[in-house]
Amino acid sequence: MYRPTAFQEDNVDKLLAFMRANSFATLVSIVDGVPCASHIPFVIATQDNVVKLFGHLAKQNHQWQAFETVDSLAIFTGAHAYISPSLYEKRESVPTWNYIAVHAYGVPKIITLNDAPESMDKMINEMINTYEANYKSHWHNLSNQFRQGMMNGIVGFEMTVTRLEGKYKLSQNRSQVDQINVSNTLLQSSDPAARAIGAEMKQNLNMNE
Repeated sequence: MYRPTAFQEDNVDKLLAFMRANSFATLVSIVDGVPCASHIPFVIATQDNVVKLFGHLAKQNHQWQAFETVDSLAIFTGAHAYISPSLYEKRESVPTWNYIAVHAYGVPKIITLNDAPESMDKMINEMINTYEANYKSHWHNLSNQFRQGMMNGIVGFEMTVTRLEGKYKLSQNRSQVDQINVSNTLLQSSDPAARAIGAEMKQNLNMNE
């Protein structure tokens, strides 16, 4: 990811919080020399200061065939907002876009019911705990035949993150006056995404005071 110094964010705790808040992300792999992407929910975990991502794909989704060979990339994104040059003090300015993104790289390890039933159960339980804990009793009360059929139709994965990159593009390359003006304008927007970016900008400004 292109990360000019002003926009780099390397605080792991901050990046993990963002990933968990925006955990429906994009997984990109190279399959037969061609980029392939899936949009899926992730479980983000830390074990002994190591970040791990868990998830699954439909078995008919051929992207999993690229696992265990080369890096895949999980892309987490959140709110974003157009920034008009009219908000800057300097007239000779151009339009841009503010946003936050986190990239996580790693080689996914395949989890299947046949080869690793305990790992498959753990992955499913973690997904349920993360997204709808109340569903757990319902899931475990379903027939074994049904649950095994569902789990045989997916390929789970565990991806140890070997590189984590964060980009918080919040007008940090502009003057404080410009940043305050942009933030205040976004906070008054009717667009919730724009307001969210305005709030991130305001928080960033307060931290740097």
